[in-house]
Amino acid sequence: MTQYLLGIDCGTQSAKVVVFDQHGTEVARGQQTLRPTLRPTPGVVVHPDDDLWDATCAATKQALSSLAPDVEIAAVGLCPIRCCKAFLDTDGQLTEPVINWMDDRAYTAYTPDNPNVVWATTLSGYLGHRLTGAFIDTAANNIALQWPIDTDTWRWSDNPKHHHHHGTKQEKLFELQQPGEIIGTITAAAAAATGIAAGTPVVSTANDKAVEMLGAGSLAHSTVLISLGTYIAAMMHGAENRPATKSFWTNFASMPGVYLYESNGIRRGMWTLTWLLDLLGPEFAAAAEASGLGRERYLEQEAVDLPAGSDGLVMVLDFLAPTDKPFRKATILGFDARHTRGHLYRAVLEAIALTMKTHVDAMVDDVGASIDNIVLSGGGSNSDLFMTIFADVFDLPTSRATGASGASLGAAMCAASAVGIHPSIEAASAAMGSDRETFTPNPTNVATYRQILTTVLPGIRDYTDPFYQRAN
Repeated sequence: MTQYLLGIDCGTQSAKVVVFDQHGTEVARGQQTLRPTLRPTPGVVVHPDDDLWDATCAATKQALSSLAPDVEIAAVGLCPIRCCKAFLDTDGQLTEPVINWMDDRAYTAYTPDNPNVVWATTLSGYLGHRLTGAFIDTAANNIALQWPIDTDTWRWSDNPKHHHHHGTKQEKLFELQQPGEIIGTITAAAAAATGIAAGTPVVSTANDKAVEMLGAGSLAHSTVLISLGTYIAAMMHGAENRPATKSFWTNFASMPGVYLYESNGIRRGMWTLTWLLDLLGPEFAAAAEASGLGRERYLEQEAVDLPAGSDGLVMVLDFLAPTDKPFRKATILGFDARHTRGHLYRAVLEAIALTMKTHVDAMVDDVGASIDNIVLSGGGSNSDLFMTIFADVFDLPTSRATGASGASLGAAMCAASAVGIHPSIEAASAAMGSDRETFTPNPTNVATYRQILTTVLPGIRDYTDPFYQRAN
């Protein structure tokens, strides 16, 4: 008999809810765009009203509305964005809007000056409570930068200094459990709000990047997943807690006792492509629309046959300057009369791949490991050109899922394990994961990119930093 799992992926820009069968086949989907975050003062970024819960409910109803009436959801997997903070009253209602991960207060000992605050938790804790009524959160969405968690035991620290440092008290924190465990069941109120049947088990997962990695089927310690989003990062699994590192940071994975090593990344990563497409203006957009391809595919046609290295055009991706070097700006070097908008497009893709190659190499060297393949996830992985560039830059087979993948699927995998549809999270990943399409390196292009990495890119900022400092 076919069994169905519902995966909730509440991200920065929208809530996505997908229904899968036990083989990982997508059967229904809903999505609700979030309202813009509020930024009333510098450093403050909050989600208006109860928007994250409202969007989750709307997306869930949309997904369920396309299912046959006799379809029953066996379990719900919950995966919201990481690094948010929610402060609740005794009944679990918000005392103020949820603090977004871009809010400076998310990483300080901030506690609202409000006598009604009884609970402090992550977004997964808050949404889990709204669904089940339980005050339980997954350990794997609590990071030591924000919460007094012992990253060796996956439990709250028993050191009072840690609680004082984070401005928390033990009694204000939710009970912790491991990813892949049942939080509780859908309450009558949550059933009315979401359309999920009352009594359906709700399963905790982990932080969104870890769940995305699970959904991409990237469990081997020799595999690196590169997540192509607004923030681009590379991740690999590890068996040890490695808290004191320079080139990566250690997070919790989606499997109990397993860690996720996450490299330095690119802020405003895939945003850069949107910037370029917008820059080309309405005439370009109209031509792309008339072609039936869309802006990105239309421009990719102009870039696909250009040589590796974009005929000498090089981009440095400082579209969002680091806090310790606020003078930095993005740089494009090497223009001459040959260059077209296709060159610009290819230069952006190459800059992303080359930057991530540098970050991944540093992480792998620091870990003391070796990798034998790369997996790409996110919308950018739909581009054949992008896949080819990554394979050539890394000189490794580079793959993408041919079917469902991502955080919604990873959440469904955790849910399937929790209710016994599959015997473990690893087994659920094997049974529900998509097939992959693999791109292999071109030796000529590999040599070109190796030369750029070793002789062109090193030291560029030694020249541009003094200029931008003077220009400011």
